[in-house]
Amino acid sequence: MENYIVSARKYRPQTFESVVGQQALTQTLQNAIRQDRLAHAYLFCGPRGVGKTTCARIFAKTINCLNPQNGHDACNECESCRAFNEQRSFNIHELDAASNNSVEDIRQLIDQVRIPPQIGKYSVYIIDEVHMLSAGAFNALLKTLEEPPSYAIFILATTEKHKVLPTILSRCQVYDFNRITVPDTIAYLQKVAANEGIKVSVEALNVVAQKADGGMRDALSIFDQLVAFCGEEITYERTLEVLNVLDTDYYFRLVDQALRHDVTGALLLLNDVLAHGFDAGHFITGLAQHLRDVLVSKDPQTLPLLETADSIRARYAAQAVNCLPVWLFAALDLLNTCDINYRTARNKRLTVELCLVKLCQLGVAQNQPTAVHPQPAAAKQVSSPTTPSQPSQPTSSGQPSASSASATSSQPATPKQAPAMPSIPKMPGVGLGIGLKKPAANTQPAATVQAQEEEPNRPFSADQFRDAWIGLSRTHAEEPRLVQLLENYMPVLTGETSAEVSMPNPWQHDEMRKAMPRLIAELQRTLHNKELNIRVTLAEYDREQMAFTADEKYKLMAESNPALAQLKERLDLVLD
Repeated sequence: MENYIVSARKYRPQTFESVVGQQALTQTLQNAIRQDRLAHAYLFCGPRGVGKTTCARIFAKTINCLNPQNGHDACNECESCRAFNEQRSFNIHELDAASNNSVEDIRQLIDQVRIPPQIGKYSVYIIDEVHMLSAGAFNALLKTLEEPPSYAIFILATTEKHKVLPTILSRCQVYDFNRITVPDTIAYLQKVAANEGIKVSVEALNVVAQKADGGMRDALSIFDQLVAFCGEEITYERTLEVLNVLDTDYYFRLVDQALRHDVTGALLLLNDVLAHGFDAGHFITGLAQHLRDVLVSKDPQTLPLLETADSIRARYAAQAVNCLPVWLFAALDLLNTCDINYRTARNKRLTVELCLVKLCQLGVAQNQPTAVHPQPAAAKQVSSPTTPSQPSQPTSSGQPSASSASATSSQPATPKQAPAMPSIPKMPGVGLGIGLKKPAANTQPAATVQAQEEEPNRPFSADQFRDAWIGLSRTHAEEPRLVQLLENYMPVLTGETSAEVSMPNPWQHDEMRKAMPRLIAELQRTLHNKELNIRVTLAEYDREQMAFTADEKYKLMAESNPALAQLKERLDLVLD
């Protein structure tokens, strides 16, 4: 029985053409080999599993080939190529900087650089995870990296380019590797499945590609896991079961329920998701991603941003027809707010359920009939109607009198029935004015319309007020002194919209008083209540038990230790 080799190793690319998703970089390296314009140091950086070390090995093998094909491809027949394929080449040296990151390790590497290659023209030194080297090791490598022997080439690989010293970066040619796209990952996995004789659906491979997040090595590892579970046929349903991924059908169903204002169905669907072991926070982020995909499906120009299978793409396009852009903007705003509040909420399930209820209520308010405010003039006409046979009293100029004209103009016109359309309500806390136009005819006074458009002050609880106050410390993280005050002193509600915070000393009182206007403005926006007000007071403290000034601290210390006062007098010390 042959030893099993995982797909990530078995299908590792052996030529530049077989590298997936890095055509620009591989073409550049091929041109450099063909033109014999090789640098002495390279830095390959990018996400994990995108081919950095693979390209370094292919590059090292090709430049040492004794009979290169087309000027930039290894022949796989010469002694140098055979030694590389059999992993016995002495021209290629690999160092794992994660476990060999000391100065002594780099000194040993520098000693090896002095030995010229026995077969081929170059000695290639591949240092993987180079960002793990210590500062001393980086400095020890600098001189050799800048002026190595003519036969030495260094290839550094890292996933965290920002951790590499700028002095190292300046001595290297930097190549940034891209994330492998979902279509490229699916196409490569289809080739692997065909070679292995495995039948797999495109939808299942799409889930694998999404789960791999741009890394081919991760995609191949997940593929091996599916083969171990499913055997020779991999289906979409079994893929979801193995990878514990939430089916997109849940998101499609929830959006349809929200458009129908089906609160009960949405809550039952959430309960089903939680019963299957999925986290409510992940469900909210997944739903936000789903609505984002629906939004980009509405415009052909943004459709390429949707990385999914064609069958699922058709479902997105069908659902995008039923969703207005304004509704999508409002829904995304609700989900984003829920995602922020979820991390600090005590009752996380209630937070998600409240978000789903609000999502289902979008569009309900404007479907309700608008209340008509009675007009005094109209009421008077109803009590004493004027018959058509009664002519109006003309004035001397032959025009109707002012009273008659006023009575005539005060008669309300018969309102026309507006066609029903899925529109967005003015819900508290959600800005929904994007793209909405005012009605052509407005029979209500301007003051009434303005009062209806203004958002009402929303009542809040003590827990909501406390959570909003705690959230201020995160938004002001760049002000450490203010953050310390926010974390140490919590206001106490004294009424429905009033609170009071007591500061123990004058300095803290002044600091809090200066910052309070902008803090109140932020809290009013967070709690959606413009009547909120917080009063800053200076607390009375027991000077015998608490000390803030230098004199008070010295007095308290001298009372507990009389020898301190004697020491101060003998040395003639002065309080600073």
